[in-house]
Amino acid sequence: MIVYLIRRLLLMIPTFLGITIVTFALINLAPGSPIEQKLQAIRFGAAGGGGGGATHSRGDTGVNEEVIEALKKQYGFDKPMHVRYWIWLKNLSRLDFGESFTYQEPVIDVIKSKFPVSLQFGIASLFLTYLVCIPLGVRKATRAGSGFDRITTLILNFTYSIPPLVLGIFLIVVFAGKLNLFPIGGFQSDDYESLTTWGRFTDRLHHFVLPLICYVIGGFTELSTLMRNSMLDVIKSDYVRTARAKGLSERVVVFKHALRNALIPIATGLGGFFGAFLAGSLIIEQMFNLDGIGLLGYQSVLSRDYNVIMGLTFISSMLLMFGRIFSDVIYVLIDPRIDFK
Repeated sequence: MIVYLIRRLLLMIPTFLGITIVTFALINLAPGSPIEQKLQAIRFGAAGGGGGGATHSRGDTGVNEEVIEALKKQYGFDKPMHVRYWIWLKNLSRLDFGESFTYQEPVIDVIKSKFPVSLQFGIASLFLTYLVCIPLGVRKATRAGSGFDRITTLILNFTYSIPPLVLGIFLIVVFAGKLNLFPIGGFQSDDYESLTTWGRFTDRLHHFVLPLICYVIGGFTELSTLMRNSMLDVIKSDYVRTARAKGLSERVVVFKHALRNALIPIATGLGGFFGAFLAGSLIIEQMFNLDGIGLLGYQSVLSRDYNVIMGLTFISSMLLMFGRIFSDVIYVLIDPRIDFK
């Protein structure tokens, strides 16, 4: 296992280089560079960069060559693309992602400011999904074909077919609008700072409910169905029938003998634990006015904020690759017979 982990860690290096090279090339070749956005802002007298991808020739901007060259030097565009990528890699060794073109502050500080929102929703949705879906899948498997199994399958398939946008609108209109049970959006109330510790907790929880439903509703169906099917395959195995023949109770057979092997396919998704630290959904964050990672990524693409895009690419790719390794470790912990040689 140790040799396998070393190989996987070494394989992460070319994988990371491939991801970042492709991303860096794509965003630099896309129309609407930060220079063009800045020139457009100067032309229209704006204080900051525009959000669209419109381009303007030098003649259209009315800005002289000296200003254009100064802007290129300021943003580092006076160097070839491969040189800029090499500089980015060298800065990355110091965890320096550069400065955001939009926010005019270090990229790491920009990401940190959006991090708490996505982190809380990511961890909450991950644990809630597994805590509900694993017992639900086991119960559906042990009662396969029953009314409970059919009804829950119907409900799960129905909720899975609802797009997050439609579900979010429904929740806001009904539960936040007509019934006035939850806030329409935001992460906390206006008087949050004046509340007690318990009051702050309940206020956050109150704002959490509707967005969290949108985050987890899709994963419920996938994970519950996977757990049910995996459990069905295991409980039909010979060793499970042998355990029953020995007179063991159904609870012991299911939870001691069958469940461990049934969890092996589920372990694949446990690598998503790392992804939960950078979770973000553009649709959900826009709908519920949550200033998180998903919205930051979308706005960075629109404003061509290259440094923020590359910072998010670096963090998300590392989390994804470490998540894959984590899943493999979980495989071995669940079933020591697995050999990765």
